[in-house]
Amino acid sequence: MGRHEMHADSLESKGWGRFARTIDMLGLDGFERLRSSFVVVMGLGGVGSHAAVALARSGIGRIRLVDFDTVTESSLNRHAVACPGDVGRDKVELVAARMRAINPDLEVEECRAFFHEETADALLAGPPDYVVDAIDSLTPKVVLLKSCGERGIPVIGCMGASARRDPSLVRVGLLGETQGCPLARMLRKRLRKQGVALDIPVVYSTEPAGAVLPPDDAEERYERGRVRNRLPSLPTLPAMFGNAAAQVVIEALASG
Repeated sequence: MGRHEMHADSLESKGWGRFARTIDMLGLDGFERLRSSFVVVMGLGGVGSHAAVALARSGIGRIRLVDFDTVTESSLNRHAVACPGDVGRDKVELVAARMRAINPDLEVEECRAFFHEETADALLAGPPDYVVDAIDSLTPKVVLLKSCGERGIPVIGCMGASARRDPSLVRVGLLGETQGCPLARMLRKRLRKQGVALDIPVVYSTEPAGAVLPPDDAEERYERGRVRNRLPSLPTLPAMFGNAAAQVVIEALASG
């Protein structure tokens, strides 16, 4: 029996056969570090849902999902797991069910909550080894990045993926060095005023954002009464952002 066959048999005996290719990439030590890691994914829309699914497939041991929203019909074009029959379901419930099906060993915590200063302690309790910021609203995003910095929790921020179409312009870099992203520009301004360092890794695009549609009267309202603009998007770019964020987390945790 060759070394590859022995390796495969060993993984199968542990129930890790589905992770064989991941282990080939990261090494057994790196994979075991993933299995012992705890990640929080904040926001389960077009970006966060893809990040969460990728993390589940990677073998992360524990993931906390945070989102207060339900699936809307207009989100179906970019969500990682939602189908027409899922409209109206809680995003955390839907994504958690899919993640458990992907990786039955995964410990998933569902938090249907809105992230703000009053919920920060509970939602960042643990503390996690890494946080994925896939929140699509400015104020809670500012609070999250500041809160992670204050607690010494590593975080990867996801900037604006909507109204973009060029995959070659997606980048991973530091928030203070981003170009072409209005959301990143507003974040920098707010965080500077609060004395927060801008050396936060982020996924962003250098492509100028396209036009934003006017607010929709019926859907995608925040619990606090504010109506969001409906942003045009394709299935592809939000998925790229989410998978890029997951890759940053995987590499960081696997390398120790």
